[in-house]
Amino acid sequence: MNEMQDKENPGPENRGLNHGDPVRVSPSQKGAGRLPLSRKLCYGIGGAPYQMTANALAFFLQLFLLDVVQMEAFYVSMILFMGRAWDAVTDPVVGYLVSRSGMTRYGKLIPWMVLSMPFAVIMYFMLWFTPADTMSPAFSFSWYFITYCLFQTFMSCYHVPYSALNMFLGGDQRDRDSATAYRMGMEVFGTLAGATIQGQIVGVYHAKTAQTCGMLNSTELNSTSPLADTLSNTRRAYVIAAAVLCGIQIVCCIVMFLGVKEHPAPLSPLGRTKMPFFSGLRCIVKHTPYVRLVFGFLFSSLAFQLSQGNLALFCTHAAGFGAYLQHLILTFLVTATLSIPMWQFLLVKFGKKTTLFVGLSCFIPALISLASFKSSLALFFAMSAFAGSSLAVLYLLPWSMLPDVVDDFKVKNPTCTDLEPLFYSFYVFFNKFGGGVSLGISAMSLYFAGYKPGACSHKPAVITTLRVLFAPAPVVLLLLGMLIFYFYPINEERRREIKRELDKIQRREKETREDVNSAF
Repeated sequence: MNEMQDKENPGPENRGLNHGDPVRVSPSQKGAGRLPLSRKLCYGIGGAPYQMTANALAFFLQLFLLDVVQMEAFYVSMILFMGRAWDAVTDPVVGYLVSRSGMTRYGKLIPWMVLSMPFAVIMYFMLWFTPADTMSPAFSFSWYFITYCLFQTFMSCYHVPYSALNMFLGGDQRDRDSATAYRMGMEVFGTLAGATIQGQIVGVYHAKTAQTCGMLNSTELNSTSPLADTLSNTRRAYVIAAAVLCGIQIVCCIVMFLGVKEHPAPLSPLGRTKMPFFSGLRCIVKHTPYVRLVFGFLFSSLAFQLSQGNLALFCTHAAGFGAYLQHLILTFLVTATLSIPMWQFLLVKFGKKTTLFVGLSCFIPALISLASFKSSLALFFAMSAFAGSSLAVLYLLPWSMLPDVVDDFKVKNPTCTDLEPLFYSFYVFFNKFGGGVSLGISAMSLYFAGYKPGACSHKPAVITTLRVLFAPAPVVLLLLGMLIFYFYPINEERRREIKRELDKIQRREKETREDVNSAF
């Protein structure tokens, strides 16, 4: 790529950009040059907690509430949909509050992350805790809905500033793309670690429940009463898995805090934005590249999350591979983790937009195969690996394209500064909104199809609903997302133009500072 061959300016042109406290925000002589490997790694590790918990919830929360807590599907749909809707609404609010906050000795964004993490960890643990063996529908709904909303609120206070931090690591487009690759690699690894830990701990007990159901089905079809001790052990396993993941989240946050410092960027001095919330929102939604990227990401993410959220139920009740669930999830995520370097290489060689189309297209035949050939376990594993490779594209490419959109906005609107948290918060908002819609639709569809919590077998309408939710619906949504991405206007030539314009702005800022210094 030509833009990857552009020379950096680590010399005197990049000096003197320190707009904040020198304790945590070091001079841009350090920040504007090449990013050190340690900073990329520490930044990437900081992204693991969000994806670790988000994917554990995506894979297991619906199964946990339906088959372990044994909550009615209607209440589960309300928790998942309203909880994610609340989560989505909090993201823009958090983004605006972050943009309005001032500098501290530790930076502008990092204090939000460090202070919110302990509360997020506590709420995550409580989300997997079963207060009593027998609970009234009102109490169980209230417990899990309130806990879920609080967890998502505190995690938004962590994830929104973390996402915006990419713009303030220092370096240029090439460095940010590299840092994004490290971030996505670590996030997929965090997803893998979270799903592996939770899957291996709780999967044993889900396999025992499936085995118990098999024995019951041989004597009493449609039995809805698994052995009580198996259910109790399964609940205990979820608590243990949550405790382990909570410890990992804290360690990741500490590593990020110790290894990353914030650096001002051209047209982004890390100050307080003076623009009112709705004025900033109007500026953002009028930026066409951002709108198209957001909605393309929304439909693509909705497709992946709809399929992912129903994977556990599909494997357990439709495909008959419930005993292999943890191994299928492991295959899915290991492939995604190992595919990140390959997609990063293709991104550099062929460009972001082309790589995005190729990668997302791989998900369609994988889903169709998984939904069609339930009798072949080997084929199921192979297609899970193929789908995992496509998942890596969804992790890497849209998040790698967002900084280009922000840079394009800054070049076209040089007076609108410090809006990066709003850009990232609305990006996260639509992603989470899509996830909430997918989970709510899934649970509600199962409710109307007649899904019975804790049942060992289900009627054909439930199985058909699971198949539709797992493959045909996600395929349609993904095609819509790819259609929107087709009209995304920032290609590789435009990226090179943006880089040249930012370099000019940076040189003018340097000359202005030198004139001011010479006057004294």
